[in-house]
Amino acid sequence: MKEIEFHFNVPDKLDYACRLLRKVHHRSMRALVTAETEVLAELDRFLWQFSSTEFLPHCMATAGATLIHSTSIILAEETGTWAEEGVLINLGRKIPAGFERFERFVELVSEQPEDRIAGRDRWKTYKDGGFELKRHDVAAARETP
Repeated sequence: MKEIEFHFNVPDKLDYACRLLRKVHHRSMRALVTAETEVLAELDRFLWQFSSTEFLPHCMATAGATLIHSTSIILAEETGTWAEEGVLINLGRKIPAGFERFERFVELVSEQPEDRIAGRDRWKTYKDGGFELKRHDVAAARETP
Protein backbone atom coordinates (compact mmCIF):
# COMPACT_ATOMS: atom_id res chain seq x y z
CA MET A 1 0.00 0.00 0.00
CA LYS A 2 1.34 3.36 -0.99
CA GLU A 3 -0.81 5.68 1.09
CA ILE A 4 -3.80 5.96 3.37
CA GLU A 5 -6.54 8.33 2.26
CA PHE A 6 -8.35 10.26 4.98
CA HIS A 7 -11.69 11.69 3.87
CA PHE A 8 -12.68 13.94 6.75
CA ASN A 9 -15.48 16.39 7.57
CA VAL A 10 -17.89 13.92 5.98
CA PRO A 11 -21.41 15.18 6.75
CA ASP A 12 -23.09 11.77 6.33
CA LYS A 13 -20.74 8.79 6.44
CA LEU A 14 -23.30 6.28 5.17
CA ASP A 15 -24.29 8.36 2.15
CA TYR A 16 -20.65 9.13 1.39
CA ALA A 17 -19.69 5.46 1.78
CA CYS A 18 -22.45 4.44 -0.63
CA ARG A 19 -21.23 6.92 -3.23
CA LEU A 20 -17.67 5.69 -2.81
CA LEU A 21 -18.80 2.06 -3.03
CA ARG A 22 -20.74 2.85 -6.20
CA LYS A 23 -17.50 4.14 -7.77
CA VAL A 24 -15.63 1.04 -6.63
CA HIS A 25 -18.34 -1.24 -8.04
CA HIS A 26 -18.47 0.63 -11.38
CA ARG A 27 -14.72 0.12 -11.71
CA SER A 28 -15.26 -3.64 -11.24
CA MET A 29 -13.24 -3.62 -8.03
CA ARG A 30 -13.98 -5.28 -4.73
CA ALA A 31 -14.35 -3.52 -1.39
CA LEU A 32 -14.27 -4.56 2.22
CA VAL A 33 -15.99 -2.14 4.62
CA THR A 34 -15.07 -2.33 8.29
CA ALA A 35 -16.95 -0.79 11.20
CA GLU A 36 -18.77 -1.66 14.39
CA THR A 37 -21.73 -4.07 14.10
CA GLU A 38 -24.39 -1.35 14.43
CA VAL A 39 -22.79 0.78 11.73
CA LEU A 40 -22.53 -2.18 9.36
CA ALA A 41 -26.20 -3.06 9.91
CA GLU A 42 -27.16 0.53 9.16
CA LEU A 43 -24.95 0.59 6.05
CA ASP A 44 -26.52 -2.68 4.88
CA ARG A 45 -29.99 -1.09 5.09
CA PHE A 46 -28.74 2.10 3.47
CA LEU A 47 -27.20 0.21 0.53
CA TRP A 48 -30.60 -1.38 -0.22
CA GLN A 49 -32.24 2.06 -0.38
CA PHE A 50 -29.40 4.12 -1.84
CA SER A 51 -30.54 4.18 -5.46
CA SER A 52 -33.82 3.27 -7.05
CA THR A 53 -32.13 2.66 -10.42
CA GLU A 54 -29.15 0.51 -9.46
CA PHE A 55 -28.20 -2.16 -6.97
CA LEU A 56 -24.85 -2.30 -5.22
CA PRO A 57 -24.24 -6.01 -4.60
CA HIS A 58 -23.13 -6.50 -1.03
CA CYS A 59 -23.27 -8.95 1.86
CA MET A 60 -22.15 -9.36 5.41
CA ALA A 61 -18.92 -11.27 6.00
CA THR A 62 -20.98 -13.93 7.77
CA ALA A 63 -22.69 -14.91 4.50
CA GLY A 64 -21.75 -18.16 2.80
CA ALA A 65 -18.52 -18.47 0.84
CA THR A 66 -20.31 -18.63 -2.53
CA LEU A 67 -22.11 -15.34 -1.92
CA ILE A 68 -18.98 -13.66 -0.61
CA HIS A 69 -16.93 -14.65 -3.66
CA SER A 70 -19.59 -13.42 -6.07
CA THR A 71 -20.21 -10.08 -4.35
CA SER A 72 -18.15 -6.95 -4.87
CA ILE A 73 -18.86 -5.34 -1.46
CA ILE A 74 -18.31 -7.16 1.84
CA LEU A 75 -19.27 -5.69 5.22
CA ALA A 76 -17.18 -6.96 8.15
CA GLU A 77 -16.24 -5.98 11.69
CA GLU A 78 -12.65 -7.14 11.09
CA THR A 79 -10.49 -7.66 8.02
CA GLY A 80 -9.83 -11.21 9.19
CA THR A 81 -7.90 -13.20 6.63
CA TRP A 82 -9.25 -11.28 3.67
CA ALA A 83 -6.41 -10.99 1.21
CA GLU A 84 -7.93 -8.52 -1.17
CA GLU A 85 -6.37 -6.63 -3.98
CA GLY A 86 -9.15 -4.12 -3.62
CA VAL A 87 -10.30 -1.27 -1.45
CA LEU A 88 -10.61 -1.27 2.31
CA ILE A 89 -12.96 1.39 3.67
CA ASN A 90 -13.02 2.00 7.40
CA LEU A 91 -16.15 3.56 8.89
CA GLY A 92 -15.23 2.40 12.38
CA ARG A 93 -13.35 4.04 15.20
CA LYS A 94 -10.46 1.59 15.45
CA ILE A 95 -7.64 0.71 13.09
CA PRO A 96 -8.49 -2.41 11.08
CA ALA A 97 -5.90 -5.15 11.57
CA GLY A 98 -4.14 -6.10 8.35
CA PHE A 99 -5.01 -2.87 6.51
CA GLU A 100 -1.59 -3.02 4.84
CA ARG A 101 -2.70 -5.96 2.68
CA PHE A 102 -5.08 -3.85 0.65
CA GLU A 103 -4.34 -2.07 -2.59
CA ARG A 104 -6.16 1.04 -1.39
CA PHE A 105 -7.24 2.10 2.11
CA VAL A 106 -9.75 4.87 2.81
CA GLU A 107 -10.62 6.19 6.26
CA LEU A 108 -13.90 8.11 6.58
CA VAL A 109 -14.19 10.61 9.41
CA SER A 110 -17.40 12.54 10.08
CA GLU A 111 -17.91 16.00 11.51
CA GLN A 112 -19.02 14.50 14.85
CA PRO A 113 -16.63 15.37 17.73
CA GLU A 114 -16.15 11.76 18.95
CA ASP A 115 -15.47 10.54 15.42
CA ARG A 116 -13.02 13.39 14.77
CA ILE A 117 -11.08 12.56 17.96
CA ALA A 118 -10.89 8.87 17.00
CA GLY A 119 -9.84 9.88 13.48
CA ARG A 120 -7.05 12.08 14.80
CA ASP A 121 -5.80 9.20 16.96
CA ARG A 122 -5.75 6.87 13.93
CA TRP A 123 -4.00 9.55 11.83
CA LYS A 124 -1.27 9.89 14.49
CA THR A 125 -0.81 6.12 14.72
CA TYR A 126 -0.47 5.77 10.94
CA LYS A 127 1.89 8.77 10.76
CA ASP A 128 4.03 7.35 13.57
CA GLY A 129 4.07 4.04 11.67
CA GLY A 130 5.63 5.74 8.66
CA PHE A 131 2.63 5.55 6.34
CA GLU A 132 2.04 8.27 3.77
CA LEU A 133 -1.25 10.03 4.47
CA LYS A 134 -3.39 11.85 1.96
CA ARG A 135 -5.96 14.39 3.21
CA HIS A 136 -9.27 14.97 1.49
CA ASP A 137 -11.42 17.62 3.20
CA VAL A 138 -14.98 16.87 2.08
CA ALA A 139 -16.34 20.14 3.57
CA ALA A 140 -13.82 22.23 1.62
CA ALA A 141 -14.69 20.34 -1.59
CA ARG A 142 -18.40 21.13 -1.05
CA GLU A 143 -17.63 24.85 -0.68
CA THR A 144 -15.52 25.09 -3.83
CA PRO A 145 -17.59 26.55 -6.72
